[in-house]
Amino acid sequence: MKHLLLKLACATTLTFSISSVLAAEGPGTPPPPRPGLFFEEVWKQVPKGGENALSQANVANVNLELKEYGPKSAELQVTGFDGNDTNPTHTWTGLCGAGCTFALRNKRSFADFSKGARIMVQSKTSGFHKIHPFIKLADGKTYIGDIELGQTFDFLFEEFRLEQVQWIAFNTELGVTKGNLLKEIDLSKVDEIGFTDLMPGSDHGAGGWSDVGIIRVYANAVAR
Repeated sequence: MKHLLLKLACATTLTFSISSVLAAEGPGTPPPPRPGLFFEEVWKQVPKGGENALSQANVANVNLELKEYGPKSAELQVTGFDGNDTNPTHTWTGLCGAGCTFALRNKRSFADFSKGARIMVQSKTSGFHKIHPFIKLADGKTYIGDIELGQTFDFLFEEFRLEQVQWIAFNTELGVTKGNLLKEIDLSKVDEIGFTDLMPGSDHGAGGWSDVGIIRVYANAVAR
């Protein structure tokens, strides 16, 4: 009985000591907040509607500038219906060559992708097509990421953090990758953000294209 009482006394003392330490330290410091919305793009149709070549007129966000790269990038189309969640206004690569790429440039700021940045994109693909994230840095270098997005059933949103991505150099004229995946690159000043499809389109009908609808980029802004 004497030994049992001694053990209980020791346990009580230890519990009291731990509680005292925790009370002295407080609840701790919360993690830093996630980066806020850097930009959102919801494509808009031109007045005549239907299928048309993608242009600056389709960019709804007045702070964004459209860039296009890759063979036959002029054949990148926009189609769909504004405000329709079944067939929203979106880009379409069915007429493009391989490596057809679009990017959006914030006129006011670079994006800092080095600290918890993430991207949400609404997309739909056909056949084995997938979309890859594309970036152009402030120094002019261009890369695409190894993340593959797109599902064939419906226009759905997917989200990824930039820490998940490994990058490879991308030749924007030829629409091809070059070299090996890089362990790290400086993502503190990203000039343009977009998506590419490395496979050529197969024209209208099922089997070979990718669609990109709404894009949301969450990152800290860096003044130009």
